[in-house]
Order: sequence, then structure tokens, then C-alpha cells
Amino acid sequence: MDKILLHTCCGPCTLYPLQRLRAQNWTVHGFFYNPNIQPYQELQRRLEALQWIAHKEDLNLIVRPDYELEAFFRHTAYREKQRCLYCYSTRLEAAARLAKKSRFDAFSTTLFYSKRQKHELIRSIAEEAARRVGIPLFYEDFRTGWKAGQERAEGLGIYRQQYCGCIYSEKERFCKD
Repeated sequence: MDKILLHTCCGPCTLYPLQRLRAQNWTVHGFFYNPNIQPYQELQRRLEALQWIAHKEDLNLIVRPDYELEAFFRHTAYREKQRCLYCYSTRLEAAARLAKKSRFDAFSTTLFYSKRQKHELIRSIAEEAARRVGIPLFYEDFRTGWKAGQERAEGLGIYRQQYCGCIYSEKERFCKD
């Protein structure tokens, strides 16, 4: 079996991609690195939900505990409309580098699962990170399992967040201008 590093944004979004990858005979290791999530308590809630899923699903999980709030704001202030570019790039570059360093056969991300993310931008950034670092990207459009994954998460009673992660997306949840 080939080993794949799956960048994970949260527990609910991990369920379906994990199932799909295992069905294709990948040995999956999760990687939680999400310095974009604010506030800190939200980051912890998402991590706890993912750790619960990892335990339940027997998923090895690597957690990078950095909370680089200042760096996030330095790179996004006055560029709020382009914040997703920085957010995706930071996480996917870290996943590609860890996959290469740890001798995984490929990497992927649960960001390919969400219907609420900028899918083509994520794919483009992930492909570029794979090329630059020299590690294959495993791409699959996991959005096909969106409904099934969300129903399973709800059935398990795990925490399901209400916004992407950064404070800007949390604002957009309430302020529709």
C-alpha cells in the first residue's frame, strides 16, 4: 500500500475523503495544520473533533500546533479579497513539504471536499506546491460525497463549524453586504 498525507481542515471534512482514499488502498495519515482558524478556541474545537474522528477511524494524525495569527494578519491586511490565496498556499505548501520530507508517496487535502471552498484555486495551488516540492499530488473531487459526509458527521454528533475559519469568513457569515 502506498502512503498518502491528507491535509485535514476538520473532522467532518475528513470523513468522506478518508473513506475514498482507503477504498483505493492508500494508507492514510492525517495532517492538521490550519493557522488560518480564528479565534484560538475555534481552532481547538476543530482539532478536538478531528482527534475524535482519528481515534474512531484509526487514523494516524500529525498535528502541527503553530498558531501564526500575526503572520496571517500581516499577509492578509489590506488584501482581504486575496486572503484565500495566502491561506491555501500556506497550508498546502506545508503539507507538500511534510509529505516529501517524511517519504510519503503523495499528498492530498480535505479542502477538495468542501462545496464552500474555491475548488479550482485550491487545485491550482496544490498542483504548484507538488511541482515545486517534488511530491505527487493525489487529486480527486471529493465534493461528490458532500451530502453523505455531512450526514455521517451529523449522525456522529461531532462539532461542525459554521464558517471557513478566518475572522473574515466569520464576519461574512453575519454581514451580507
